[in-house]
Amino acid sequence: MSLPGGRRTRYGLRRMRSHRTSCIARRIGIAWLLLSVHFDGFRADPRAFLIAATWWLLRKRVRARGQFAPLLSQSPRAYAIWVLREELGRQTHSSPDQTPPIIALVTVGAVEALSATLDSLAAEGLDAIIIASDESNCLAGAIAAIDWQREPWLLPMRAGDRLAPGAAAAYRTVMAETDAAVLYADDDLLDGEQQRTDPHFKPDWNSELYRQFDFLTGACIVRTGPESLADAAGHADWAARLVAQAVAAGGAHHVRAMLHHRAARPEAPRAATPLVIAADLPPVSIIIPTRNRLDLLRTCLDGVAATRYPDIELIVVDNDSDDPATLAYLAAQDPARVRVLRQPGPFNYSTMNNRAVVQARGQLLCLLNNDIEVMAPDWLAIMATQAQRDEVGAVGAQLLYPDGRIQHAGVVIGMGNAAGHAHRFVDPQAAGYFRRHALPQFTSAVTGACLVVAREKFLAVGGLDERNFAVAFNDVDLCLRLNQRGWQSLYEPRAVLIHHESVSRGHDRDPAGAARFAEELAALQRICHTDSIVDPFHHPQLSRASEQFAVAL
Repeated sequence: MSLPGGRRTRYGLRRMRSHRTSCIARRIGIAWLLLSVHFDGFRADPRAFLIAATWWLLRKRVRARGQFAPLLSQSPRAYAIWVLREELGRQTHSSPDQTPPIIALVTVGAVEALSATLDSLAAEGLDAIIIASDESNCLAGAIAAIDWQREPWLLPMRAGDRLAPGAAAAYRTVMAETDAAVLYADDDLLDGEQQRTDPHFKPDWNSELYRQFDFLTGACIVRTGPESLADAAGHADWAARLVAQAVAAGGAHHVRAMLHHRAARPEAPRAATPLVIAADLPPVSIIIPTRNRLDLLRTCLDGVAATRYPDIELIVVDNDSDDPATLAYLAAQDPARVRVLRQPGPFNYSTMNNRAVVQARGQLLCLLNNDIEVMAPDWLAIMATQAQRDEVGAVGAQLLYPDGRIQHAGVVIGMGNAAGHAHRFVDPQAAGYFRRHALPQFTSAVTGACLVVAREKFLAVGGLDERNFAVAFNDVDLCLRLNQRGWQSLYEPRAVLIHHESVSRGHDRDPAGAARFAEELAALQRICHTDSIVDPFHHPQLSRASEQFAVAL
């Protein structure tokens, strides 16, 4: 029905005023929540909060953000801020024309929950088929009801789950741009009061993580056919089976948007499934740069000696050690077991390793810091098994601080506009961020403190960059070049060691060390664009300042 001109104008003005009032209210709500979140952060750790505030006042903003991010993200109100901001910035998207239909397969549940799900689907213009989960062949009716000639996409859901406004349009937009058989999106949970909590901002497609943890089912659409749906019929986990079949057939693609609000989701696995060690492990050359610090070196070499592996060549690269006890210890080593190379001059980690690689005989290389302490004898066999895979480049272990907290669980590119260790300071037994620290997965990089890589792959990319990365970021640069050749970095948490981080070399607090670090940081940003890149295994909505996967505020 059309309105007369004057009435139409007044109606439009009322809508504009209402929208403006709503936006102002949301902004006031965000400001109040921000104050509340900061108060929560102060209560959680007053000392850490005051240190962060001091750094902010001193204009050390990167350092301040790194301290603030994990503190503020612990507040139960942190995600509420993100939600309000999302609603303020939400844009409507029109669906592309001539796209296949999306049909929801909804598992039956309580009347109120089912009604909420169906209302959500109706708002998106999607048809739904209700699945009775207690039937032995629960999908037979759906198979008969679907018009397969239209090549539909299927959306498995449970009663109580809802779609975000615009979810169908977001999916249809990506549909036209990819050949993947599964499109998956981010999701959060609805609490008892239907408030959104516990967001899962997911990585881009990570097949290694998916082998351990199904982060797709319940928040994805699937391109499939009647045969696959029939194969899944009769199983309680039919949706997961359907998704797995589609992934195997055509891969998966991540839609970086919060499109699903779920009533519940399966808990992430507590630990990785056991790894089958390769039957024929190839020779490996372990390369350990060192200078003095006999206490660390002895512990490291004793751990290597206790390692259960059929063929190890051990190369120690000594950089001007002048401690008599260290020199005597190196001189006493059996040359048949330990080769000692002398590398005089300024410390250059890249040069020391590259020189050793030239003389190494192993098919695999293990770069190992002298401040690594071995905890279990199978660490090297685990890493070597993974490093032999055709698609894998550098393999990194889970490294712990001496107090048991995580020091390294993969490297995230772009963190602090450089690179940072994922899940640093997380208790290995804690839930963390969807147990990511406990599960094998592809990453953009791993640390060179304990890194295994095939020798031919290392040489194919030119080894470590001696000119630009003498000390810092050489491992990150190496991993990124391996990735570019199709050899993806892999984090392997079933290999666990202790890292006494930078104990032997210090933390570059002297002016010369600080200047060198600044040069290497500038080189990393220039060569690898870490000041602007979005790590595909992190997420744009997670803070670049926090190594603990905190929501960006």
